[in-house]
Amino acid sequence: MANASGLLDLDMSWNDFAGPIPTNLGNLRDLENLQLNGNRFGSNKPDDLSFIGSLTNCTNLRQLILTYNQFGAMGHNMISGSIPESIRKLSKLQRMWITTNNISGKIPSSIGNITRLSYLDAAENMLEGSIPAELGPLPSQVGNLKNLGALSISGNKLIGEIPSALGSCQVLENLDLHGNFFEGAIPSSLDQLKGIQQLDLSQNNLSGQIPEFLGKLPLMRLNLSHNMFEGEVPKVGVFNNISAFSVVGKNMKLCGGIQPLHLPACPIKFSKKNKRAFSDKMIPFIIILPIVLLLVCLFLIFYRRKRSQQRTSSASLLENQYPKITYAELLHATNEFSPSNLIGEGRYGSVYKGSLNSGEHIVAVKVLKLQERGANKSFMAECDVLRILRHRNLIKIITVCSSLDFNGKDFKALVFEFMPNGSLDSWLHPTQAEEQGLNLNLVKRLGIAIDVASALDYIHNHGETTICYCDLKPSNVLLDDDLCANVEYGMGEEVSTEADMYSYGIMLLEMFTGKRPTDNMFIDNFSLHNYVKFALPDRVMEIVDSMIILEEMEGLNENRRGEGDFAKLESYLESILRLGVICSAELSRERMDSGNVVKELHRITKAYNE
Repeated sequence: MANASGLLDLDMSWNDFAGPIPTNLGNLRDLENLQLNGNRFGSNKPDDLSFIGSLTNCTNLRQLILTYNQFGAMGHNMISGSIPESIRKLSKLQRMWITTNNISGKIPSSIGNITRLSYLDAAENMLEGSIPAELGPLPSQVGNLKNLGALSISGNKLIGEIPSALGSCQVLENLDLHGNFFEGAIPSSLDQLKGIQQLDLSQNNLSGQIPEFLGKLPLMRLNLSHNMFEGEVPKVGVFNNISAFSVVGKNMKLCGGIQPLHLPACPIKFSKKNKRAFSDKMIPFIIILPIVLLLVCLFLIFYRRKRSQQRTSSASLLENQYPKITYAELLHATNEFSPSNLIGEGRYGSVYKGSLNSGEHIVAVKVLKLQERGANKSFMAECDVLRILRHRNLIKIITVCSSLDFNGKDFKALVFEFMPNGSLDSWLHPTQAEEQGLNLNLVKRLGIAIDVASALDYIHNHGETTICYCDLKPSNVLLDDDLCANVEYGMGEEVSTEADMYSYGIMLLEMFTGKRPTDNMFIDNFSLHNYVKFALPDRVMEIVDSMIILEEMEGLNENRRGEGDFAKLESYLESILRLGVICSAELSRERMDSGNVVKELHRITKAYNE
């Protein structure tokens, strides 16, 4: 390389280079950009980073990328060793990535001499000890890292308290300290981070109360989960958006906060004077309470009788609202409910493809299994829903039939628009005969995910009353000519919006991993949820449906896009899978609601397209 001494940029990333990193890189004296990521460099010896000493001759070096050197050989070839003190000589270095290696030891204090350093990412290594004071530009050290815009040292073994000196990094936008052993309270000096947008302090041993000032900072993302915080959760700023912050995990002594957190109310502290006043106020309440309870009971009795009358008439109202159709017409339309016309089956009903008006109108006929306990209740519930709901992503009703069959038995059916592209399930898991031509790329899958979330948001939050779906799965999501998703009605017995969001989360994971939640690999306590959760954030590309990766990589190669776009794709997929994990959380209070899911999916899409 001595003959290439005038080289400015050297990018050797994403190849299959292995072994020690050459120490003669220092001969490239004019080098400004060095990228060695995505190879198999390293030998698991303590001198793997000795080449940095040779780089001190590269006095113009501005960018050093040395990430993900653990590919091949089952990840055993990882760069080891510690960051040498001689790194201080790289005085013009502005950006350094050394993430996801096996680098150990302490962060050298001499790194504080690199005054132009604006981005340092050392996450996912084996670093230990405390953060050097030099990383926090104290007033007496004017010029030390004054341009630092991002600092990531997550996934190491750093100890002690969070340095209050970090508050002097007033242009800092991204601070990621998660996955260490920091303890104590969040320093009050962080209120000076007027430009901070992302703050991740999760998976440490931090304690005390969550400071109110965090709600006044311009934070777009805040992660305080898996610490030991206590007391009231603020409600202002970032704390007013359930999708923008997290306090889950070991923070068991938290209380208050916004309603979607479902935390216990904070105890009210009374003085002796207040306690007496409170007792005086309780006297009329105790007298009035029995009267109020009696009135409530009478109202509930009246309401239930009224509701029962409305349910009984739901089917007849629908029959008046839509064109009449007879049992004989449906029998003829479905070729006598022939098995060859069967296109779907659930607990309470079977769905047949039908042809009305001499083949002019293709429909889907859902015939209720009235012998199944709860089927009649399900039919009445669906009729109730159909009378009041109208949404572009809810399958459209054509008519309803409630009569007798030719044997004198009750017959009930719902007739819907036929969706020519079948169910989402058939696209995610095509049979051998269907495989040809059935492929959903990343954009189409995301569009379907947004369509389904929008339908849930509508029935949960924007109808005349809150309605729960309770049977959401890919076989109940039907696709029209444009592959827009339409949710097929199906009312279950265990009704809750949280249960809907759990089903949605599992469906989202199935859509982007290609694995059914009933796959043979999921046994005992190992589920699709845990399969994805344990893979985040480092093994995203290993668990995503290979069809997505293949198609997206072809697109990147055709457009000559580089590693940054690959990393962007990986980050994009991680955001989607993480959303699926949140929605399918074991505790219902930790799940995101449908409205915020729609917003988050649109935010992810916008970020990827920028």
